[in-house]
Amino acid sequence: MDTDMHKTPADLRYAPTHEWIRITDDQAVVGITDHAQHELTDVVFVELPAVGRVLRAGEACAVVESVKTASDIYAPLGGVVVEVNSALSSQPGLVNSDPYGDGWFFRVRLESPTAVADLLTPEAYAARLGPAV
Repeated sequence: MDTDMHKTPADLRYAPTHEWIRITDDQAVVGITDHAQHELTDVVFVELPAVGRVLRAGEACAVVESVKTASDIYAPLGGVVVEVNSALSSQPGLVNSDPYGDGWFFRVRLESPTAVADLLTPEAYAARLGPAV
């Protein structure tokens, strides 16, 4: 579902805190939504979790700093961090230019892949955002 302001790809699940997750087998890629990057404005720094870190669902695990503010990023699901997007250290603007592609944050091996059912569908996430203006 894409609207002018709210891009919510159908192949993702969403956390109420504006993170997205793309599941492949027992792993998932995590990033922030187009809505979140738009609210932050120009991202200037991203602090990612360490590879090997065990995350609990809902735990603050990364930080995004923009010209406007700093915001915590939360783990949508529990698991172990197996990879981080090292490109963000030199190109944090990828979060703004390609939030669902090259601007991803980290990959986790999921503790419980079935827990994805607890996250929002694209339609439910878009409804939470309200109509695009």
